[in-house]
Amino acid sequence: MNTYETNRRQAMIVGGMGALSLGMPGMVMGSDKLDASGKAVPAPKSCIFVLLCGGPSHIDTWDMKPNAPDTIRGPYLPISTKVPGMRINEMHTELAKVTDLFTLINSMTHPGGISNHFDAMHNLLSGQSQKRVEQGVTDDQPYLGSFVAKYKPSDRNIVSNAWLIKCVGHPVFCAPNIGIGGYLGSAYAPVFVGSAENHPAMDDFKPPEIYDLGDPARLAQRRKLLGNVESRVISEDARGKDWADLREKGYEAMTRPEGREAFNLDREPATVRDRYGRHPLGQNLLLARRMVEAGVRFVTVNGWTGQAPHDTDGPPSSSWDMHGGNMGMGNAFGNGSYGMGFCLPRLDQALAALLGDLKERGMLDNTLVVATGEFGRTPNVLTQLPPGRQHWPQCFSAIMAGAGIAGGQVYGKSNKHGEYPTSNPVRPEELAATIYHALDIPLNDPLNNNGFPRPLTTGKPIMELFG
Repeated sequence: MNTYETNRRQAMIVGGMGALSLGMPGMVMGSDKLDASGKAVPAPKSCIFVLLCGGPSHIDTWDMKPNAPDTIRGPYLPISTKVPGMRINEMHTELAKVTDLFTLINSMTHPGGISNHFDAMHNLLSGQSQKRVEQGVTDDQPYLGSFVAKYKPSDRNIVSNAWLIKCVGHPVFCAPNIGIGGYLGSAYAPVFVGSAENHPAMDDFKPPEIYDLGDPARLAQRRKLLGNVESRVISEDARGKDWADLREKGYEAMTRPEGREAFNLDREPATVRDRYGRHPLGQNLLLARRMVEAGVRFVTVNGWTGQAPHDTDGPPSSSWDMHGGNMGMGNAFGNGSYGMGFCLPRLDQALAALLGDLKERGMLDNTLVVATGEFGRTPNVLTQLPPGRQHWPQCFSAIMAGAGIAGGQVYGKSNKHGEYPTSNPVRPEELAATIYHALDIPLNDPLNNNGFPRPLTTGKPIMELFG
């Protein structure tokens, strides 16, 4: 082993900072903001992905069928919106005011024969419809946030990829690779923030320990010691300067206050917090906006709306899995924790507030917002009491806004009962490709495969969505 390698290892052991770039989930550092010619590089884009865990009913939200039989259309009526011809659930009174800011996709579909949360979420987040299993090893395709963390890492925050409240539940709803980064490795896995017992709508919310610097004096002492070690490395081998620069970027990102400050939601005016809603989804979306402002590139927000005050046995993370009485979840059209009467107004308030806030702050041009579940729900209302709907991967809806996505349009169409797309079907492949394109990540760059003979996704971006 040469002197450079020996001293490099010593630096890692002494300082404990090498993990900032080499092994800590979601903590991959980026590069400077100048290109090769010295010109300023445009601000990198970020994404807030609102995952409505459990799968909301498209027929009761954004793809309503008022002319269908009552056994299909459900009890809700559509309302007019700011965009002529775009009609959504009557409880979406705030979203109706900002439909000019987003595109509504009513032709999402899983082409494969799946029906469970696990596979549907894996397909949605990996951007592929078919699992890849070779030599007995389960599919290790990374998810959207992991790819973004690799190819558009933050240069201002120790976190590039975050997940606000990991989806849990009974059974577990999360897809298999959200915590490991797939074949990219754990350095590109998300940093998980909060839980059902610790979320930003709570007065005693605690941020993740990753932002805890510990003793500042001891950290400064380590930095000085590392500097002494690295000066000897550089004198013996010029390649040591690359390591020193990398460590300095890690130190700078770790000690910059903006990453930690993002969690101080009490710095926001009360009117802003009220606008988002004082519930888990509202405050998590506000936190997501603050994290994006602080340099985080990809923030997945669990669409959990919290527990209804009178329904303390409600879901810990999966509000939208509204089976009704067939799984003991209460009336899907009621006001319990698994009821649209409780969940839809909170989604309406929080998502509309996020879109409006980003627009007013001048952030929507560089922030992509995606809101969708892993699938939809059956067109037919279940006959058991209380009523609900089963899983339906053949057709569902999504909202996309910002980062060049045109507002005020509906893309794709389902048949008269919302059973399947009749025009412009959008698979996970097309959705992923559109997300990567919006975030300026090239799909056909051979370097994007990290040495693996696999594309980010085989889909093509839907260019009609861009203004």
